Amino acid sequence: MISIRNLAFSIGGKSLFTDASATVPPRTTVGVIGRNGCGKSTLFRLIRGELSPDGGDIEVPRQARIGGVAQEAPASSVSLLDTVLAADHERAELLARAETETDPEAIADIQTRLADIGAHSAEARAASILQGLGFDAAAQARACSEFSGGWRMRVALAAVLFSAPDLLLLDEPTNYLDLEGTVWLENFLARYPHTCLIISHDRDLLNRSVKGVLHCYDGKMTYYTGGYDAFDAARRAKLEQQVALKRKQDEQRAHIQSFVDRFKAKASKARQAQSRMKMLERMQPIAAISENAVAEFSFKTPEDLPPPLITVSEGVVGYDGPPVLSKLNFRIDQEDRIALLGANGEGKSTLSKLIAGKLPLMEGETTRSKKLRIGYFAQHQLDELRPEESALRHLTALRPDETPSKLRARLGAAGFGADLVDLAAKRLSGGQKARLLMMLATLDVPHLLILDEPTNHLDIESRDALMHALNDYGGAIILVSHDPHLVEAVADRLWLVGGGQVKNFDGDMSDYRKLLLGQRGVPDRATKEQKAAAKAEKPKKSAQSKPRHSLSALRADAKKCEERLDKLNRMLKTIDDKLGDGLQQGMMSATEIERISIKRAEVVEAVGRAEVLWMTSLEKLEEAEAV
Repeated sequence: MISIRNLAFSIGGKSLFTDASATVPPRTTVGVIGRNGCGKSTLFRLIRGELSPDGGDIEVPRQARIGGVAQEAPASSVSLLDTVLAADHERAELLARAETETDPEAIADIQTRLADIGAHSAEARAASILQGLGFDAAAQARACSEFSGGWRMRVALAAVLFSAPDLLLLDEPTNYLDLEGTVWLENFLARYPHTCLIISHDRDLLNRSVKGVLHCYDGKMTYYTGGYDAFDAARRAKLEQQVALKRKQDEQRAHIQSFVDRFKAKASKARQAQSRMKMLERMQPIAAISENAVAEFSFKTPEDLPPPLITVSEGVVGYDGPPVLSKLNFRIDQEDRIALLGANGEGKSTLSKLIAGKLPLMEGETTRSKKLRIGYFAQHQLDELRPEESALRHLTALRPDETPSKLRARLGAAGFGADLVDLAAKRLSGGQKARLLMMLATLDVPHLLILDEPTNHLDIESRDALMHALNDYGGAIILVSHDPHLVEAVADRLWLVGGGQVKNFDGDMSDYRKLLLGQRGVPDRATKEQKAAAKAEKPKKSAQSKPRHSLSALRADAKKCEERLDKLNRMLKTIDDKLGDGLQQGMMSATEIERISIKRAEVVEAVGRAEVLWMTSLEKLEEAEAV
């Protein structure tokens, strides 16, 4: 059990915790959540004893082993497997002693302890963890120095998971994992036998893996039982209750004050008025609680372009060596919302660069709309910001002719207040840098937006704001993300990148999750629990019961298809109106008529495809509702 009592801590003149108290149950995986900058990472440093609180204390069980992810695994000549095995210091020390010990009793004690800690199965356990994080048997035998920093971070994570500390502290571990590694980690943490605190903004991980949520807010901490959705419901109910109580008290205070104002000057009522004044003084005001809204993302909708935006036929793409992807045949229209799935290193970024026009085809053909504008956001671009220059300077470089007031207005709409506009980029938080890059990527109102891991460094509220902005955006989207919630909410097509090819994935994210866990030999804990619950509920089912979640998804899909069809029909009407006016007035050349007619044919074809998708979605919905 971890006991936090009356914790107070300030850093750089900013108070992070004020009389904060909470208790974390033993042997529980707990999500630590809160807005960026609220002190979550500082709390970990306080727990580890790296910082001393200004007041209060944090009590951790004596002799408890506390573990967390190091900066990264060392770039040594030691293999990945041996690096992970060495993380269990007790096992390593016992094995070293066993090599030199000569006393029979001591040797027996060593062997007994080795058996107690499962030392003989250690290699298999370490290999399983490395495999789950994306390292096959061949990679596990390679030296750490052969891998980049991002991959060595995975090795460092594997090492601390293997060492199984009594208290495991993980700070945003999915930031350096792909979706495949994230899904594996969710299952691992759900079965972790000791206490684990994990700072995360990944809603799916917080729902699947944790049994409690520690919410850091306004200098305080509150512990909630259950996953993120349970926390969210409880938190909202608490806010609504607080608002209702405050409203009721304000009405009561106003009524009492009205009596005092009316009768304090009358002798016959003076005593009663005085009594009510004292009542007002004794009445402790209920503080208004309000969730400070995060700055919204806002992406302007571009003008419509005739489909397709991009086509690729028999494409082959790569760098100087062998091709990374071959047999590429696809088209992208303005209404497409496509998520790229696949493990790191399979070619998702290569495909993104090809679509963005940053990488040419080695073979094959590609066509692009002449007026196509593309916005490209990638996490590595965080390092490309000029550290000494402010957000205003970055924007001025792209819009040199705009007035400072207009540039500041643009930055203000993107969430950069007066205190951030002139701040050097190196002093911005990761989330603020991501917002700046997102604004710069969408400055020219792109028809196609390519997002490669856009949610790293964004808290849950900012992720939700991004999700809503993308759903309102009127252009095409190519999305690479390890956040399944964002993928499910935004994408309506899934492309699987692997084995040197790109294929449509027929299924949803739940199907993909099962595929991944099956490939990595891990039982889906969530699926097992759902099956057990379904089995328990089976006798209670009636003929009227319906799968609400699937119906909700089908209705949402049907709505998306209908909206896509409506958009294409509006585009077709615009083309017909333009063509009709031009023919009636006799002001169109034969070349112009031919060009518009070709565009109309393409839109008609797209309307036909959209109608088929819409009708199919309606049929699926009707079948589900009839069950």
